[in-house]
Amino acid sequence: MKQFPANFWWGAATSGPQSEGRFNKKHANVFDYHYEIEPEVFYNQVGPDTASNFYNSYKEDIQMMRSIGMNSMRTSIQWSRLIDDLEANTVNDDAVRFYNGVIDTMLAEGMTPVMNLHHFDLPVELFDKYGGWESKKVVELFVGFAKRCFELFGDRVKYWTTHNEPMVVVEGEYLFQFHYPNIVDGKKAVQVAYNLNLASAKAIKAFREMAIEDAQIGTILNLTPTYAASDSEEDQEAARIAELWNNKMFLEPAIYGHFPAELEELLIRDKVLWETNDEEKAVLKENTIDFLGVNFYHPNRVKAPDVAPNSVGSWMPDRYYDAYDMPGRRVNLDRGWEIYPKALYDIAVNIKENYKNIPWYVSENGMGVSNEDRFKNTEGMIEDDYRIDFVQEHLEWLHKGIEEGSKCFGYHMWTPIDCWSWLNAYKNRYGFISNNIHTQIKTVKKSGHWFKEVTEQNGLS
Repeated sequence: MKQFPANFWWGAATSGPQSEGRFNKKHANVFDYHYEIEPEVFYNQVGPDTASNFYNSYKEDIQMMRSIGMNSMRTSIQWSRLIDDLEANTVNDDAVRFYNGVIDTMLAEGMTPVMNLHHFDLPVELFDKYGGWESKKVVELFVGFAKRCFELFGDRVKYWTTHNEPMVVVEGEYLFQFHYPNIVDGKKAVQVAYNLNLASAKAIKAFREMAIEDAQIGTILNLTPTYAASDSEEDQEAARIAELWNNKMFLEPAIYGHFPAELEELLIRDKVLWETNDEEKAVLKENTIDFLGVNFYHPNRVKAPDVAPNSVGSWMPDRYYDAYDMPGRRVNLDRGWEIYPKALYDIAVNIKENYKNIPWYVSENGMGVSNEDRFKNTEGMIEDDYRIDFVQEHLEWLHKGIEEGSKCFGYHMWTPIDCWSWLNAYKNRYGFISNNIHTQIKTVKKSGHWFKEVTEQNGLS
């Protein structure tokens, strides 16, 4: 038996925009708006209108999560739901009722609520008016929203996070065109990355000033460990820069309060460095995280770029490295992602050795598989053995990292109930619990029953 630490978090993660639906929401976020103007880019034209109906069925949904052993759950508070006046930060009474209900139900079920403040869901009005995360005015408005959350729910929520995967905002919205507004602008991308780090630090500052009893605040980063294609000097240099951009740009400010000097030097040399000042640098320095959430799905394998980095053209971070497809790799063919569980051990060791051995937890890990109905048995249960194998292997490597002293205190799978997933909508399913999106009837998968056994023995047999 591989035992995990006492009071280990066993659970799953979702987000407000992906679970709640748009019911009774005054403002559109960037994805709500994107669906309004371009429904055809969403898989099967399914948008965020209903999602998994969590707005209406949260009590039953949370009870179902508890029934499969979950002792904790992360979701997010939608800025576009909670706030009525985005400039004055007045709150919406129905949203307060709803989030109070979610939190109180979780606590009544003996589950620890983990609340995140930003999950790709910027109110679109703030993009139209100020340029969204390009603007430091939006940073200030976000801090005002965060304060409202702490005031309203901080008496019961003791674990908070500022962002989920801020790097995805940078890449999806400003580099690689998979999130609205689909801008391709390397210099703006760099400023957005800086502003997201600043917004996190300023929200943490507000949190500490409010001195919420027994509460902690962190951030959630998608860490994709970088592996070079070979030992050659060129491939190793590509991996070094990929690691600086993809991981260290958010990890180092969160834990050390400053950006990596090598990254700043590179951005200065390329004339794309962000705008900053001494006051902001002090805020970053003094407001680092209490704990880290790590989302891990796949490794990042890179090689030296085929085209020289000093070629003429618009600045993009990936001019310094190319993706490398390792021959013989294992892949989830539905999603196209490599399966490499050992990377979770590598993350555990990296945090222990290079990031103050800060307390951390796996905030997302999982696999999306399409057309899961093909795995239904005669009783109507989806037999997702592939998901059980995936989670089991990742937990085995995580356990090894914990045994070697890395301070991981939990594991959350993405996701509790099949949820709406941005442009992919419901193409790939990730949950322990399946959801028929036409009837909203929810059924525990084989993996959910297996997970319950894991939680009951607090380990792997």
